[in-house]
Amino acid sequence: MTSIETLRAVMHPTRRRMIEYLYLHGPCQVGTLADALDQQVGSISHHLRMLERVDVVAQAPELATDGRTSWWRLVQSSISWSVDDFNDSPAARAEAKAAERLNIEHQLAKLASWKRASEGAGEEWRRAAFNSGLVASATAEELDALHQALVRTWRQWRDDLDLDDGQEREPVFVFVHGFPSAP
Repeated sequence: MTSIETLRAVMHPTRRRMIEYLYLHGPCQVGTLADALDQQVGSISHHLRMLERVDVVAQAPELATDGRTSWWRLVQSSISWSVDDFNDSPAARAEAKAAERLNIEHQLAKLASWKRASEGAGEEWRRAAFNSGLVASATAEELDALHQALVRTWRQWRDDLDLDDGQEREPVFVFVHGFPSAP
């Protein structure tokens, strides 16, 4: 189970962007991360320490070429949790519900940003982008099994990419929600 401290750390908008950057680009220097996210080095260092406290990132001193550079890597590439993981404390449950709202807002903001920019994207990207709405009848266990299958499929797809094939790639964002819903 993810701790409430981890949720507090990763739901911060700047930290979330940092996690996404490290996930996509691998270990990097603080200055590189600051430049990429248009942030101050001191601010990025602060946020990295916050993420380090909850074991989401770690320093990578073996990558430093001198004592002046600080390298960091992502340790936890996936964080899974449910509001129901925090039933032991009303305060923690309230924080988890707030984190869930922030997560959904983040996902919808990414979708809205794509929709605003999509006309400027190439036709191949507009055709490749997708949305799906599916309906079925299932038990809670069957819905959970679908979730696990989707995660396995995503990881297999990602791991099968040949990132050394010389093709130019763009970061992509995929989000899926599954929940009970009446027709």
